[in-house]
Amino acid sequence: MRVGAFVLAGQFPGQGQGEALHRAVRTAEVAEESGLDAVWLAEHHFIPYGVCPSATTLAALVLGRTRRIGVGTAVSVLSTTHPVALGEQAALLHLTTGGRFTLGVGRGGPWVDLEVFGTGLGAYEEGFPESLDLLLRWLREPSVGAAGERYAFREVPVVPRADEFLDGVPADGPPVVVACVSPRGVRLAAERGLPMLLGMHCGDDEKAEMVALWRATALAAGHPPEAVAAAPHVSTGVMQIADTREDAAESLLKAMPGWLRRGLGAYVTVDGRRRAMRDPRAYTELLCSLHPVGPPALCADLLAASAERTGIERFAFLVEGCGELTGTEENVRRLGEEVLPRCS
Repeated sequence: MRVGAFVLAGQFPGQGQGEALHRAVRTAEVAEESGLDAVWLAEHHFIPYGVCPSATTLAALVLGRTRRIGVGTAVSVLSTTHPVALGEQAALLHLTTGGRFTLGVGRGGPWVDLEVFGTGLGAYEEGFPESLDLLLRWLREPSVGAAGERYAFREVPVVPRADEFLDGVPADGPPVVVACVSPRGVRLAAERGLPMLLGMHCGDDEKAEMVALWRATALAAGHPPEAVAAAPHVSTGVMQIADTREDAAESLLKAMPGWLRRGLGAYVTVDGRRRAMRDPRAYTELLCSLHPVGPPALCADLLAASAERTGIERFAFLVEGCGELTGTEENVRRLGEEVLPRCS
């Protein structure tokens, strides 16, 4: 079982943006010190839900501050960036860190980001498959040209080559995972043999159904059964550790609703469509009920049960739900020192 930290760099009420980013970097450092497997960094634009606008840039900083731990994006938004530019960044991080970088990608949403970056609503609604395929070609081929609906350019050499073998660097380039929130996304990832990153809002039963659909689709697409069975999907969630379940839930219920209300409420759609927002307290209560929140032994038991029900053995847990640095550091240390040993 491989357990990592999911870092949103959320700006909680009363905090500055620099404070949120400092907590994010420090969380990654403590995650390595505490023996976690990976740190997963989120990307958002123009909202306090997460103040990191470039997951790859923050990943570069974290990779430079650490020596062992894996660092991934969860996710880099393909709808607002050029696939070649993202592929170049991924290759650079892969080659210069001995293969410690994982590129997570997703569609994002129908937000004003699409207007600001000039990609338009079509990039979100229809353009993701073309962008993903161009990105994968860039990471796997020596030269790439394009003649698609969104991207068309003459063939150019890929520099640096992500699949170039160097001492200690996997020769097949950085791993790529795809955020999936619908059957359409699951099928797209499965057809390409790419593992999924599954969201915090999903329970184990829903995640198990998505894994089953992924496996069936991947097998139908001709991927080897052994590779399908071993696909390293990632399940995201929340982990908050305290001596009692009540204390752990209370720390989240004090901090998260205010952050969610302000952060999620700041989303603006690009085309004026109406959007429903979850009730922040009810959503926090849902997360507490779905994920490992409580004393270490209970968290370890819930983690093992989730792995058994879903078939997923890689986890990325939001550990900053209490909203402040000292509590986040303590939460990460307890995860490494009191929960992980019970999972081995």
